[in-house]
Amino acid sequence: MNYGDKLFWLSVLIQRRYAQICAEYDLTPSQATLLCAVKDEPRQMAYFAAALGMTKNALSQLVDRTERRGLVGRASSEQDRRVIMLGVTPAGKVLAEAVFAETVKRLPDVAGNLDADGQRDLERLATAIVDASGVPASTSS
Repeated sequence: MNYGDKLFWLSVLIQRRYAQICAEYDLTPSQATLLCAVKDEPRQMAYFAAALGMTKNALSQLVDRTERRGLVGRASSEQDRRVIMLGVTPAGKVLAEAVFAETVKRLPDVAGNLDADGQRDLERLATAIVDASGVPASTSS
């Protein structure tokens, strides 16, 4: 197996674990990611299209489904009424906090077969990759 193959299978392992956690909270991975991204502060809808790599139409459908469940809400920006902000409802915040905490707790299990040095190396590399990607750190608890 080459490097790309290994990264592919690591991605599968991580996605499978995340999907299991999300299912326990009756959320799709996309809904959970959306909730976790707004759990600490409202964000512009345009941010999500870029950050999640979704078309505006697909994002609108995801937000519609999540909004119907009473977990997020849309509002116009106070600075620019044309800009739509997405924020979490109180129920959505509770759920987002729970999903995020469970994910942070259980996702490292995918590296459970590594020794302590290997786990520290993986943490260091994962941190470097995420930091270089430009993903905002505001989703941390």
